[in-house]
Amino acid sequence: MRKKRAEKRRIIPDPKYNDIIVAKFINSVMLQGKKNTARRCVYDAFDIIEQRTKQSPLEVFRKALGNVAPFIEVRSRRVGGATYQVPVEVREERKIALAIRWLKTYASARRDKNFSAKLAAELMAAANNEGSAVKKKEDTHRMAEANKAFAHFKW
Repeated sequence: MRKKRAEKRRIIPDPKYNDIIVAKFINSVMLQGKKNTARRCVYDAFDIIEQRTKQSPLEVFRKALGNVAPFIEVRSRRVGGATYQVPVEVREERKIALAIRWLKTYASARRDKNFSAKLAAELMAAANNEGSAVKKKEDTHRMAEANKAFAHFKW
């Protein structure tokens, strides 16, 4: 092996909730280095969640992440000139990364006034096991289930 593996960067927990996953989510929402704008969007979304559900927004956020995180996905594997979609389990770190990405993507695709409202709506929907991000997870699982016959190509 010629090169070293890149070392994992430490992420500082966010100031309001003192949570690393919320900090990762804020970093994901951030565009063009505008972290304060991203923070404001996420915190406003959390405030909307708290007003509508009368629950801790952190609990709703964690539940939404848990409901969106996939357990299994398909990866392309080339065997003898043919490409197979091989189902593989998802690592814990990737689960969180995919869940964050899907929540952000499908929140921005919603029709609502501003990003905070979109994000709040998507997080609440995901916490109730509905919404586009949860549908994406189910599609991923369905794809893996359909290609279960190629599971023996996993190595």
